[in-house]
Amino acid sequence: MSDKNSEPSGREPAPVGRLLGVGLGPGDPELVTVKAARLVREADVIAYHSARHGRSIARAVAAPYLRGDQIEEALIYPVTTETTDHPGGYRGAIEEFYVTCAERLAAHLDAGRDVVVLCEGDPLFYGSYMHLHKRLADRYPTEVVPGVTSVSAASAVLGRPLVERDETLTVLPGTLPPEELAVRLAATDSAAILKLGRTFTSVRDALEQAGRLDDAWYVERATTDRQRIERLADVAPEDVPYFSVAILPSRIDGPSAAGPRAESRTDGPPAASRGEVVVVGLGPAGRPWLTPEAQDALATADDLVGYGPYLDRVAPNPRQRRHPTDNRVEAERAAHALRLAKEGSRVAVVSSGDPGVFAMASAVLEVACEPEYADVPVRVVPGLTAAQAVASRVGAPLGHDYCVLSLSDRLKPWDVIADRLAAAAAADLVIAIYNPASRSRTWQVAAARDLLLRHRSPDTPVVIGRDVGGPAETLRVTTLAKLDPADVDMRCLLVIGSSTTRVVERGGRSVVFTPRRYPA
Repeated sequence: MSDKNSEPSGREPAPVGRLLGVGLGPGDPELVTVKAARLVREADVIAYHSARHGRSIARAVAAPYLRGDQIEEALIYPVTTETTDHPGGYRGAIEEFYVTCAERLAAHLDAGRDVVVLCEGDPLFYGSYMHLHKRLADRYPTEVVPGVTSVSAASAVLGRPLVERDETLTVLPGTLPPEELAVRLAATDSAAILKLGRTFTSVRDALEQAGRLDDAWYVERATTDRQRIERLADVAPEDVPYFSVAILPSRIDGPSAAGPRAESRTDGPPAASRGEVVVVGLGPAGRPWLTPEAQDALATADDLVGYGPYLDRVAPNPRQRRHPTDNRVEAERAAHALRLAKEGSRVAVVSSGDPGVFAMASAVLEVACEPEYADVPVRVVPGLTAAQAVASRVGAPLGHDYCVLSLSDRLKPWDVIADRLAAAAAADLVIAIYNPASRSRTWQVAAARDLLLRHRSPDTPVVIGRDVGGPAETLRVTTLAKLDPADVDMRCLLVIGSSTTRVVERGGRSVVFTPRRYPA
């Protein structure tokens, strides 16, 4: 025997529709969110509130997103501000109205139709939708889509922040008694007062009683083509519609800052006049190799200084001044950056890779030690090094002890380079070699190879990484004996393995790694 309340065998319960409370924002159709526009377009039924004249602000905002073939349910209030002969008075009439509206929408939901209830502003911020939500949300699948509130819109069109730092914001209905409004307004930093219209005079009196009338702004129909902004003290009561807001914006640094809570800057000159130099590592290639800290340093700079090809890797911004230089004038470049900072500019000096590895950080700090730049702050923002980038592409050749050397003899003699290569080779360190060759230096690679072969096996793995991270990236794994100087140019970095570095084939490619454990 089956339960009398169970569904008949083989029949699925009929699907029900979804109830969607969709916030449309303050009035500008372009401030409707992407999600709200999609749901309005897809809905089977469009419901909206209006007064007895039948015009609906919400529907007008949503009009660009309606399909034209949807069922519309106009929810027309029986009363707004006028009197009523309903036995329950105004409250009774409105309660009966919402019960009836909920029944109308439930009929669509029971039939499997999705119902969007259009709402000005945000559905659950003094919105009429909430009365339907309370009656239907526990019976049907429901979603509320937030919208930009009239308070946020008013702040935006005023161009004044509502709250800063540790200020508090109070949102008040204009329908409160004036005495209570005055007490609350006197106790808060910032405020938004809604539901003006017929309450405007009492709201104005409350602001005056609280000593805040001179701070108050009036915003009507924010973001629409009928927008109006005035100092509240200058507004005539007979001109005020319901859809208007009184705003007390933040008093911190504001044009109308006044009174004991008003603040002004006493902590020195504005930030824009405090110069500094930030030496920024760009990593080995494009934006994916850039750290968030480096991105921030570049974005906040007034001036960008660096070797031309490195500056070209930073997206142009017309707000910023760019100072490209030749690659052989590091001291002059550093002094230029420090002079700009001394004059109040925020300067980013860019370096490829990490600025502290054969790059600009040392040059800037060396010049910054001169007495005339003693008060100029200098920061170094690290970047991913070329050695790390090349190593990551082939595996982990730097997995054990390693050293980093430059073959350039422009800033140190070759004898020093040769001695350091020999010491690193004798110590069995993996060696990452920067600047292995250039147009004018064509013999150092062969000389370094021959020197290393005195200490290393001919089969020692060698990685040649060129333009890693860039469009011309190439990687080649060879051996020390087979290292051909013709394969190496100024855009290459070499990794010379140690006695324990291994090359294995995995997935059709050579993987190079140096075990972390060294033989006893």
